[in-house]
Amino acid sequence: MTHINAHAETSRLERGRRALAEIDGEAGHRVIAALADIAPDFANYVFEFSFGDIYSRPGLDLRSREIATIAALAALGNAQPQLKVHIEAGLNVGLSRQEITEILIQMAVYAGFPAALNGLFAAKEVFAARDLAA
Repeated sequence: MTHINAHAETSRLERGRRALAEIDGEAGHRVIAALADIAPDFANYVFEFSFGDIYSRPGLDLRSREIATIAALAALGNAQPQLKVHIEAGLNVGLSRQEITEILIQMAVYAGFPAALNGLFAAKEVFAARDLAA
């Protein structure tokens, strides 16, 4: 997988929905659905900006974008639910469990051991859930 062709679509919303489906699958749509009753416009912002504009840009493939996203969310240290969604997305776009684990270990150097530990525990949960679903 490379990037979603931003020029082939007619709307940011359409482009974003397709990108989210390709990257996050069901996990991303569950997040969006959970916002429907409280902030449906915010869900559209996520579709349009995050996935329709940013993820759909040329320059990085989806795998590279997920490496950056996993690292950033782990480094933040306060985005555990989003980190789990993007660990799942990383697996969806071709990252191995070992690569995700290494990304999270790398965060110990730049974001500290607590961020790396929390990231590793999030990955452990995602991996276990995948194993149960298989």
